[in-house]
Order: sequence, then structure tokens, then C-alpha cells
Amino acid sequence: MPKTPRTATTPTGGAPKKKGRLFRFTMAALVLLGIAGYVTEHITEGTSLRAQCTVTADGRTLKLDTQQAANASTIAAVATSRSLPERAVTIALATSLQESRLRNLNHGDRDSMGLFQQRPSQGWGTAAQIMDPVHASNEFFDSLVKIRGYSRLPLTVAAQKVQKSGYPQAYAKHEADAALLASALTGRVSAALNCTTATGGAKLTGGDPAKVRTRLSREFGSKVTASTAKMSASSQASGTSDGKGSSGGSGATRTVAVSSAVPSGGDARGDEKQRGWELAQWAVAHAHELKVEKVGFRDREWRASDSGKGWQKTGTAAKAAQAQDVTITVAQ
Repeated sequence: MPKTPRTATTPTGGAPKKKGRLFRFTMAALVLLGIAGYVTEHITEGTSLRAQCTVTADGRTLKLDTQQAANASTIAAVATSRSLPERAVTIALATSLQESRLRNLNHGDRDSMGLFQQRPSQGWGTAAQIMDPVHASNEFFDSLVKIRGYSRLPLTVAAQKVQKSGYPQAYAKHEADAALLASALTGRVSAALNCTTATGGAKLTGGDPAKVRTRLSREFGSKVTASTAKMSASSQASGTSDGKGSSGGSGATRTVAVSSAVPSGGDARGDEKQRGWELAQWAVAHAHELKVEKVGFRDREWRASDSGKGWQKTGTAAKAAQAQDVTITVAQ
């Protein structure tokens, strides 16, 4: 008795050949689509960057989205306004990484919300206040500084004394990332924060120097002095001013000059170079939301249009209103 074949066949072999050709055609089409996608992605690279931020220091890298970076820089700025040490920033960042992943959440367990998942019912403020990152950060630091010797305590102990969490050991896993991020946001010269912008090749527009000055004043308080630089003859010729100035009428440029001079009375953050880097990193962290076009400090510059390359050497000292100024230029 002849064996039954595993698949049906016909004497002419027509059906299997047609199926084979269809399969090969489909596979070829899929390969071509894949190649086209690869080419398109690499052709547009540099003009359609993903909006994200990267912190590098001592051979380590931490990636954040732009919202996380902006919130982290706000926490660090509030610590500066209070002359708190870098360790306080690390504790706060580790806490927020655990509680909200550095996102300003409008929800949480029971009535918890915000960067630190603080609860209105527990005296942290109203819901609206807690959703303000500056208020939330100040509330956290208000509690932290009341802990005797907090800077010498294990991070989990210090954070738990503030938060009174049901999972106190969870803060420990974020300590390394928080320390790396704090080193950049407090101006350590060995650390760098870079953010790329996602403009898709479109021209960046809609910046307002008044918003930059207001935000700087609100987050750093009296620790910084910011002013809108007056338009020089060279900037008039090159067209770097909008000619009207969205914040102050004719003659105002789109550049905000921020003094990096260390305030009198002692400061925990070191010299002018460290303070300048802190302010420059803050500006880059907020670049996406404040429509920052360019940030300069001394001989380094960050440009939104070339943000994929990060901080670049300018070859000459920054031509700011004063040698210690950080310059923040917003889009027109």
C-alpha cells in the first residue's frame, strides 16, 4: 500500500509553485521596507532628535526625559536658594525618583501627589501647592533640615524620617543615580548634563526672556541676579534680537545674563565656576519648556539646533556682559 504524502500535491505542481513565489515576494517586500526605514531614520538623524537628557560623570551615564530633568533641576535650585549642601540634593532626588520617578504626578496612593507624593491631609499644603515643584521641594527641605546630622545619615534613614514611607529601604536603589544627577545639577565641573530637542527640523520659536528671569528668581531666589542684556551693535547687525523684545520693548535682546558670582555670607556650593555650571545646566534642563535656543558660559556653549553634540568649545571666552555671566538666549 503506498504511503499517504504529508502535503497534498498535484501532477503539474502548479499550486506549490504559486505559493512559493508569493512567499518569496512577501519576504522581499518586508526586507525592502526594513531597509527603507533604516535609511530614513539615519538620513533624518540630527534634524529629528528625540527630546531627552543625559547626565555623564566618572564614566557613568543616566538618561532622563525632559520633564524629569526639569523637575530635578528645580529641586537642586531650591536647595541652592537655601544654601544646602550637595548631599541634601542627593537625598531629595533619590526620594523623588522613588516616589514619582521625578514626575509631577496629580495622583498617587490615597491623596498623595506631586514630586514627593506629599499628602494634603498630612499637612504638606493644599493640592495646588503640592503640585507646585518649588513649594513641594521647600516642604521636603523644611523637614530634612530639622533632622539632626541628616547629611551624615544613611540616605534611606534621612529620606524615611521625612517621608515616613511604608517601604523605607526602597530609596537605597536610587542613591547612585541621584548622586550622579546631583553632581551635575550642583555644578561639578566633572559632570555634564545635555538635553536634545525634538523640533523635527522645524525652527524653534516662542521663547520669552521674561519667563526665564521669573523662573530663575522663583527657584534660586536671591542667590542669582538675572537681567536682560542690552542689544549690542554686533547683535543688531547679525539679527540676534527680535527688535521689539517680548519682555521689555525696543532695545531688549532675547538673551538673559545671569551672574555666577557667589553671594556674600558664605555658600555651600564653591566658587564662581561651579556656580556658573550649575546655572548653565539648569538652563539646559529647562530648555525644552522655556524654548531656550542657546546657553553659554565661559568657553563652552550649548545650542538647541546642534543639541545632539552637547556642550561645545567655542574657542574663546564667552562674550557676556561680565566675565562670570551665564547667558541664556531664547527663541524668537
